[in-house]
Amino acid sequence: MEQIICQNLAIGYDGRVLLQDINFSVKDGDYLCIIGENGSGKSTLMRTLLNLQQPIHGKITFEFGVKSDEIGYLPQQTIIQRDFPASVREIILSGCQNRVGMRPFYNKSEKKRASEMMEKLQITNLKSRCYRELSGGQQQRVLLARALCATRKILLLDEPVSGLDPKVTDEMYRIVEKINREDKITIIMISHDIKAAMKYASHILHIGEKVFYGTKQEYERMREGVLFD
Repeated sequence: MEQIICQNLAIGYDGRVLLQDINFSVKDGDYLCIIGENGSGKSTLMRTLLNLQQPIHGKITFEFGVKSDEIGYLPQQTIIQRDFPASVREIILSGCQNRVGMRPFYNKSEKKRASEMMEKLQITNLKSRCYRELSGGQQQRVLLARALCATRKILLLDEPVSGLDPKVTDEMYRIVEKINREDKITIIMISHDIKAAMKYASHILHIGEKVFYGTKQEYERMREGVLFD
């Protein structure tokens, strides 16, 4: 079942087109890696999918009961975010914010979901720790747990291993792959790591002067004969 359909999409800022003629769809359970050079429009595309900015033209359709405010999102971290003075539990619970509405508190179901995500990512022992005291790898697990509290369908990850050492990077990739495989959550990930993309993804969206969308096997065949920018 298709969850997201992008048709003749053009994206950019202030009317200036960064990327156009984007056509792809994401099905339930897909693992899509978005790759391309810096400045090619990867993060802009992700923000457009999240409805944080509007496309210049074209259409994004959400199907299969998916709503843009029910998508889990792990953005790139800034220095300010890394230094955020809140507990691990508070940050993870904030992933339920879209469901809280005008309520001044989290309900039993939301607290249970946060506890389950801490257990899944093996960070329950960190729940009372201050977020800014954690290592980079621990912080990313916390933010991934937060994103999982927001969704049971789709996760959008913007370079989730940026700045992590090789061992922690491999652990993060394996965690995301397990979430996709066992929990049947669709993954859309921005990555500069083509090797990892080819290992874990089911589909590739390569954006730049040339745009490619297809399975990773189709992408590999294209790479053999075509130089992407």
